[in-house]
Amino acid sequence: MISRYLNKEFLINILMILLGLIALFAFFDFMQEINDLGKGNYGLLQVLIFVALTIPGRIYEIIPLAVLLGSMLAIGQLSHSSELTIIRSAGYSIKKIAKTLVLVGIFFTFLTIIIGDLITPSSEKAAQQIKINSTASVVSQEFKSGFWIKDGNNFVNIENVLPDASLEDINIYEFDSNFNLRTISKAERGQFIDGEWKLEAITQKIINEKKIVTIEIDKGSWKSLMRPEMINALIISPEKMSTINLFKFINYLKQNNQKSTKYEVALWEKIIYPIMPIIMIIFAVPFGFFQERSGGKFFKMFIGIIAGICYQIFNTMIRHLSLLYDWQPFLSALIPTLIFLSIGMYMIIRFENR
Repeated sequence: MISRYLNKEFLINILMILLGLIALFAFFDFMQEINDLGKGNYGLLQVLIFVALTIPGRIYEIIPLAVLLGSMLAIGQLSHSSELTIIRSAGYSIKKIAKTLVLVGIFFTFLTIIIGDLITPSSEKAAQQIKINSTASVVSQEFKSGFWIKDGNNFVNIENVLPDASLEDINIYEFDSNFNLRTISKAERGQFIDGEWKLEAITQKIINEKKIVTIEIDKGSWKSLMRPEMINALIISPEKMSTINLFKFINYLKQNNQKSTKYEVALWEKIIYPIMPIIMIIFAVPFGFFQERSGGKFFKMFIGIIAGICYQIFNTMIRHLSLLYDWQPFLSALIPTLIFLSIGMYMIIRFENR
């Protein structure tokens, strides 16, 4: 009965905080999108749909923070009403309370996996497609000349990537084994059909030792390691891609001898991030056993907010340092997690032995 009561109290408080944070971030996103209102066909309805489709991504981002704040609030309420004292007198040690509440953490771990891997990638892509189509723009561009991709011995320049992963103004520079330029192919449009890219309106320049031959082709095929799902990396941020697509994109970059650290860091964060709700509960439980003169439930809530902000800042700092100094990708995801877990375990042992 006590275990069920604890889990129910924590679950209700976490869900309340989660709903509040969702509403808050959705409002901020709406206010930000108002700046683009009226661009092309981007009207109020499109803004509302865009914000609604970005909500799963926001939920994925804020679940650990919601778990931390909700746990701090719940443990503060139980401490304030002396229920923790009664629970401990019933034979529940701090370790046993933490173990009991791991069940709530596991629930939010599965929720994080489902939203982060199954819902967010599709909803985020759909949101960007709506905005791009409504504002009559392309996905984005790394340079004024578009995107540059290494594909085997070839270099590919794509000027425009459309929301449906089709391509416009494609330039393919083909080199031989000695890296001598042999062919320059330019296509107006490209679409992935039946396992290969179908190009239209192709102009091809074949470079021989003596002359350059130009030919024009209405339609043609282009076999490439690049796949439409990899275009997702150009549409949504790595953190919101699915684990499978991240893995495929990393393999593609490695096969073409391109730097993949940024995406490897995102992949490791994707793997480790779902266990954060469990760690946040372990971190929060000991705060219920501070002396009441040290502050009530709202003070513990304030500590939770500060801890959550510190986690986000530290996590971002480690990620950037990892990219800057080329650390092992798993370190940037593992270090903040281990620090929070260590602090939580240390406090549990300390208060247990008091």
